[in-house]
Amino acid sequence: MRFTRALQATASGTRLRPLARYSLFTLLVLVALLLLTAGGGVLWLRSVTQAALPVLDGDLHVTGLAAPVTVRRDAHGVPHLDAASEHDLFLAQGYVTAQDRLWQMDALRRNARGELAEILGHSMVEHDKMQRVLQFKTTAERVYRNQPEAEKARFDAYAEGVNLYMAGHANSLPPEFRLFGYKPRPWTGADSLAVGLLVVQMLDTHWETKLTHLHVAQKLKDERLIADLYPVSSWRDRPPTGERRTYGTPPPPRAARDTESSDEDDTPNEALALPQGLTPQDLAAVASVAIDPRALRATMGLPSCDGCQSGSNNWVVSGAHTASGKPLLANDMHLSLMAPNIWYMADLKAPGYHAAGVTLPGMPFVIEGHNEHVAWGITALMGDVQDLYEEKLDGKGNFNFHGAGWRPLKMRREVIHVRGSHAVKLDVQLTDHGPLLTPILPRGEKPYALKWTVFDEHLNTMPIYRVNTASNWTEFTAALSDWAWPSLNMVYADDQGHIGYHAVGRIPYRPARYLGGDYPLPYDPLNTRNEWGNPGKDAKQLQLYIPFDQMPQAFDPPSGFLATANSNVTTPKSATVSTNWMDPYRTERIYKSLEGRDGLTAKDMLEVQTDIYSELDQQMGQRIAYALEHAAANDSNLQQAAKLLHQWDGRLSTDSAAASLVTQTRRALWPLILEPKLGKEWTEYEWGEKNFAEEEIVMRAKKAWLPKGYRNWDQLLVAAVRRAIAEGKAPADLTQWNYGSWHVVDIEHPIGRLLPLVGRKAGTGEWPLSGDTTTVKQVGRAFGPSQRFTMDWSNVDGSTQNIVLGQSGNPMSDYYRDQWNDWYGGTTFALAFTEQAVAATAHHTLRLLP
Repeated sequence: MRFTRALQATASGTRLRPLARYSLFTLLVLVALLLLTAGGGVLWLRSVTQAALPVLDGDLHVTGLAAPVTVRRDAHGVPHLDAASEHDLFLAQGYVTAQDRLWQMDALRRNARGELAEILGHSMVEHDKMQRVLQFKTTAERVYRNQPEAEKARFDAYAEGVNLYMAGHANSLPPEFRLFGYKPRPWTGADSLAVGLLVVQMLDTHWETKLTHLHVAQKLKDERLIADLYPVSSWRDRPPTGERRTYGTPPPPRAARDTESSDEDDTPNEALALPQGLTPQDLAAVASVAIDPRALRATMGLPSCDGCQSGSNNWVVSGAHTASGKPLLANDMHLSLMAPNIWYMADLKAPGYHAAGVTLPGMPFVIEGHNEHVAWGITALMGDVQDLYEEKLDGKGNFNFHGAGWRPLKMRREVIHVRGSHAVKLDVQLTDHGPLLTPILPRGEKPYALKWTVFDEHLNTMPIYRVNTASNWTEFTAALSDWAWPSLNMVYADDQGHIGYHAVGRIPYRPARYLGGDYPLPYDPLNTRNEWGNPGKDAKQLQLYIPFDQMPQAFDPPSGFLATANSNVTTPKSATVSTNWMDPYRTERIYKSLEGRDGLTAKDMLEVQTDIYSELDQQMGQRIAYALEHAAANDSNLQQAAKLLHQWDGRLSTDSAAASLVTQTRRALWPLILEPKLGKEWTEYEWGEKNFAEEEIVMRAKKAWLPKGYRNWDQLLVAAVRRAIAEGKAPADLTQWNYGSWHVVDIEHPIGRLLPLVGRKAGTGEWPLSGDTTTVKQVGRAFGPSQRFTMDWSNVDGSTQNIVLGQSGNPMSDYYRDQWNDWYGGTTFALAFTEQAVAATAHHTLRLLP
């Protein structure tokens, strides 16, 4: 105000005292300097960003090549590489990927190795501690050392290409390097494997759920209630093998039941068993670790929104049900959404090798896609590959292994360099089971060691190259039989008309007490009954992992159709690979949308991938409407809500008021149910089938979960609606409470928040978002389909693949966000594959010359 009045006084001709004139002049100069500095900073950043744009046309000399490599980019900047040898191909892949994604590659490498604090400061120390304790750096180096020479050569060629790009562009590196004032160190083959281990971490991390599971169980002290919250199966399950299991029955329609709460429909789910030797009475004596699961997941770089877990959809349809008579394969992988995208599209060709699809920046090969004969899609299997073991320590650097005497802890000294602060020293201690997690647990009253298949020194294979070069089901499954991690559902379709499915990854053999693996395992001083392995008839032949041929699988099923979406894939004939599945709703919806249909096309695949109908939400909406009609008959506002819900079609569209009512009511309901029994720790409850647990509790009107003070479930649901309206800040006219007004997607560059002016260009900002975590289009604020792929064997060049934003990591590039409208609008485009189509769609041609 004082500044404004001074300006007004000057304008009116009022004389200012000398001190006032000096103060005003100084202030004006400071403002001008600030504006010039800000403007200069923006201009500088713009210039260095522009300078970092890659060369897309002409000739470039690249030392290390034996022959020229042609790089043709299509309308979306997707590179199609054509080389005379595999060495030159993978060198060129490293070079071209670095052109577009070098800073992301370095950030992913630092993420895996626990070196982000070195450039981002103290806020990343806890993350780096996590990665150091989980020893990804040493694991990646071990895996690299154990690669066959031919495979090691491919990783080395990729690394050589990255390093050649860095050496030739030392003065025009991506702007992030300039902003943080550092240069990337040379790339190595072990760095590529460290980036690959990040994906393993995304898909196979479940130990934090085991901790919170124990904590919740301690509070409840009731096996029936624990089973309600932690179902391990569902009557909705649809295994991809075509076989069905019966896990109880659907609850009867609400109208067929009394409005009073009762236990007449309390059909229990198949329940988790307690670890062998642990009774319900013992729970109180087992270590309690107060963990916030979402905070843990965020620290590990995993999806942290409610219901968001790294997962995916995939399915295949045989030619018997397609319009062309050829198979169709569809895949969309659900991960955290980021800028730039986690995936980088590419078409790689050399004699004996031709594959196209999405690649992982920092790794050679194609992760998901197709070659000339086979196509494959990936979803997370949710395999249980981790266990937590309570250890007995003597405080002097020793641990006691099953009462067999004291052994010294292995020790690894880690030094975390922190930008702008002192280095942090960390001692990582390891037992025979694995690293002690004590340094990364908020309150680690008990010392827990993490046993994980990743730490097994005998497991070093991720045979992506062999998958890329397989030409039939026999070769494809031979490659998969050596797959160590992550645990995956792999669907398959080939040019001969065959379709198939196989679960892959090394899953520990736990025949004696498998279900106990869903809790941390108590210290066992007597024997090794909680250890992995099945000795069988000959104790000398210990079988640590489930045999490949016992994993869930199918080939050319009679139905001509199979699908997975992270839900239960096991049958009575297959081994049990997990108990913590994701909700069955997406899988069930895919089957209901496609099963039994003929004449299917690629367009039908995309329609299912973008489907936003939720049977759970619609069913819950009808139940809530019933409650409103019977328990809030005199409230006109709530009667309006009931009418909206009755008329709702179950689609979570951005303009739907009913979608707001249902999702906000479900969000408000959990604390009403859980807080009376768990207190403030209710937020720790997390489980893959959490939504199914809610459906069973509510639709069966389970009396044991009805809080005191509520006569029946109708009253409780009305209370949840009232809370939802208040906390969701709903308008007085509920018909105007559009779902998209608050349910949004927002994808931001990791450092965009530090640069507000640039950040707006580097990120998307908030956009209304349809769907939720129970729809086939599984989404959250910064979570969802990271790509969409459909393989059409009747038209290889018409097969589609798109990512979220674009190919480039440079905000000044035409290819930084050119795919956003397709992703957001639910459309897609073809990825050319044959020579004729690649030539016809080329917009840029670059030749890399020796």
